[in-house]
Amino acid sequence: MWVAVVVTFLALVAAVLFKYVFGSSGPNPFAIDTREPLKPMVYDRKLKNKVLRQGFLASKVPQDLDAIVVGSGIGGLAIAVLLAKVGKKVLVLEQHDRAGGCCHTFSKQGFEFDIGIHYIGELQDHKPFRCVIDQLTNGQLQWDPLDNPFDKVVLGPPENRRVYPIYSGKKRYMDELKKCFPGEEKAIDEYVRLSKKVANGVWYMVLLKLLPTPLAKFLVHTGLANRLSSFFSYASRSLTDVVNGLTQNKDLRAVMCYIFGTYGKMPKEASFSMHSLLLNHYLNGAWYPKGGASEIAYHMIPIIEKAGGAVLVRAPVNRILLNDAKEAIGVSVMKGQEEVHVHAPIVISDAGIFNTFEHLLPKDVQTMPAIQKQLSMVQHGDGGLSIFIGVEGTKEELDLKADNYFIFPENNLDELLEGYMKGKREESSKKVPLIFVASPSAKDSTWPERSPGKSTVTVVSFANYSWFEEWKDDKVKNRSVDYKDLKEAFINNILEAVYEVFPKIKDRIEYVDAGTPITNQHYIGAPKGEIYGIDHGIPRFDVELNAIIRPQTPIKNLFLTGQDVMLCGFAGALSGALTCGSVILNRNLHLDTFSLAKRVKNGNNKKKE
Repeated sequence: MWVAVVVTFLALVAAVLFKYVFGSSGPNPFAIDTREPLKPMVYDRKLKNKVLRQGFLASKVPQDLDAIVVGSGIGGLAIAVLLAKVGKKVLVLEQHDRAGGCCHTFSKQGFEFDIGIHYIGELQDHKPFRCVIDQLTNGQLQWDPLDNPFDKVVLGPPENRRVYPIYSGKKRYMDELKKCFPGEEKAIDEYVRLSKKVANGVWYMVLLKLLPTPLAKFLVHTGLANRLSSFFSYASRSLTDVVNGLTQNKDLRAVMCYIFGTYGKMPKEASFSMHSLLLNHYLNGAWYPKGGASEIAYHMIPIIEKAGGAVLVRAPVNRILLNDAKEAIGVSVMKGQEEVHVHAPIVISDAGIFNTFEHLLPKDVQTMPAIQKQLSMVQHGDGGLSIFIGVEGTKEELDLKADNYFIFPENNLDELLEGYMKGKREESSKKVPLIFVASPSAKDSTWPERSPGKSTVTVVSFANYSWFEEWKDDKVKNRSVDYKDLKEAFINNILEAVYEVFPKIKDRIEYVDAGTPITNQHYIGAPKGEIYGIDHGIPRFDVELNAIIRPQTPIKNLFLTGQDVMLCGFAGALSGALTCGSVILNRNLHLDTFSLAKRVKNGNNKKKE
């Protein structure tokens, strides 16, 4: 009898798994390949602004909306395009004066700067990730490959500097590391093997978010989720723990850990599972959007508009509208001192879990146990610090290349990062332990035509929000002298490190400024100045958290998209949009992308429902 009960139960579980993982009853935005012949690139900023900077007016709001999206980052634009491709009329609302979120650009003194797109992996032809981006832009977004090596890890002070090149291609990556670290072949082989194994298990994260909550919780509480997925089984192990178990060579340990800067956690606080995803994301190369990051939103917005929707900026959403049954029915937009109510049967937030739950919902709704449960499981990520440098001269004159430098003053990364983040702001400004520096203009093949005789260099690091918090309410372009002095201290000390790798820019800088955590708070709506959404340390990858935080929220008809649903960065936010779309459209869009990529590769573009 018990055997029959167990068999029946397993059959039911299998049937449910098949339905929610492989079953697809809703419309398919990837039914056909929608790529179009390439159109000439548009360099005229005024023409691009007609698409990217359409200001909000009540008269511009389309009638009979199917959905409203709060925020125009890649997670917001992507879900809007996915819905538009199946005939839905979607309105995207952005509080900034231009669309794109961390994909937007700004110009100063003739220099154009990207905010958050530095390089992206997995863009080989016919790969599923590339297929997704091609479909979301109808094939109009083009990419320039970075040099090989694409990253260089710099360890130590100038008098004892060691530079380790990072090459793309699994074999080349391993072979070049082995040249740098003879005798460490076994450690390097095991590091790559283990990372590949762990990264391949990330699909169980998607699974937990698509399955019915009771079944997801069953997999969590029985321990099956951890046993079935290498991703979750390694999620609680720190990067430091795993790497230190592979080698005693401190420089090799640092090189194995260097890319932690792309998700913002020091190695001893970073999940090895998260790190594995990033290593594999770039293992086959890196690319940069041709024409700059603004090309991303520029080619997505027309698809939304073609379906009858719109993307409107200067549209700060101050609250989500609920009916008496506590169901989302629209949003309120502040237009000057007046509220404009916009209604739709679905509201999707790309504003992040903290903004959505703590600022856009009424106080009495915020206290719901289900909402408080989710908020208690996450914390704010570390604040981002960026420096934007405009330089007179071409990339050839300045010796700038299409690559990236990760600069560390020594190889004891955990000790350096911990001391910096816990230090006082004046002292920490003198010893920034992680500096990512690159030349966006050198990566973009269109740059010489768009901005002849000019170049840009961008620096990215991290900083405590608390160091700058006292000035958050000052006027953005007129903050106090003390704030400017602190910024200047960070800039000057970081520039000294930059000059070590790019010495020819030193006397040719025409513009330099920094964006601090409170800059991020103002322009991209980051509550604590974070650039990667909720914190991506070890607790972020707890299996229960990933079963509970999903596109559906405790409020009916309110959904989440973007970084906080899945993972940080461009690829992570895009994955969050696919997961959100899977729930709303009742089909597994992740599998649909694999199916279309395979059909396109094989030259079969027949429509698939």
